[in-house]
Amino acid sequence: MREAEARDFFALLKPRVMSLVIFTAFVGLVAAPGEMNPVLAFAAIVLIAVGAGASGALNMWYDADIDAIMSRTASRPIPAGKVTPGDALGFGTTLSIAAVVLLGLIVNITSAALLALTIFFYVVIYSMWLKRRTPQNIVIGGAAGAFPPMIGWAAVTDSVTIESMVLFGIIFLWTPPHFWALSLFISKDYEKVGVPMLPVVAGEAETRRQILLYSLLVVPCGIAPYFMGFAGPVYGIVSSLLGAWFLVLAFMVWRGAEKADRKLFAFSILYLFAVFATLAAERLIAGVIA
Repeated sequence: MREAEARDFFALLKPRVMSLVIFTAFVGLVAAPGEMNPVLAFAAIVLIAVGAGASGALNMWYDADIDAIMSRTASRPIPAGKVTPGDALGFGTTLSIAAVVLLGLIVNITSAALLALTIFFYVVIYSMWLKRRTPQNIVIGGAAGAFPPMIGWAAVTDSVTIESMVLFGIIFLWTPPHFWALSLFISKDYEKVGVPMLPVVAGEAETRRQILLYSLLVVPCGIAPYFMGFAGPVYGIVSSLLGAWFLVLAFMVWRGAEKADRKLFAFSILYLFAVFATLAAERLIAGVIA
């Protein structure tokens, strides 16, 4: 094994996943009522990102055995022989503790507690307990990816409110159709390593049905911020139009249309980004005008 480089440790942080965490946490921070010192806001986002990256490193440490077998993950730092499992464990643990402690000291205890819960949920509840035991791994484990906007909101308000729970709900309900659409066209990888993803355990027909059911839940949740009054008319229009197309694609997946699963997977990424970006843009523009 060659000596690990900085880029290898950076890869352990799952930078693509971390970028989504940064984005949704920022939206939660911007959407929250009240003011926050820009320096503290920047520190909060950085520490939330570090915590998310740390949980990614711990996930790679625990999943190194199956990552080595799956073609999609075989090039990750540990199975590729770039970082030792011990180094990954130490790296992830150190960053996790540092991120939570510093967020509590610099920002507030509520946001730090939520960050600690996020790391625990992703590493212990999802990676160690659910992922290899139940096809509901994505449903329950998806909570880990849904916490960042709540953490950003709590960084400003030092509280958990119904509005922040709705932002959590959008990501939580979005996760199953997003990942199950992906799992439909890479199910052989999961089957090869014994991970009980829904297509492997229940078959494609049931997976397609579940995708449609969760899509019917995520779309109204995505529109809810407008009706609850913490998003404006532009958000209402954008989320409704995007939601309508989300349902069209989900229906196509349910019907078994050719490559509909790939189309839904790709569009679901755009959907989440556009919905959260519109919410943030509205708030920022309203702040400038005010």
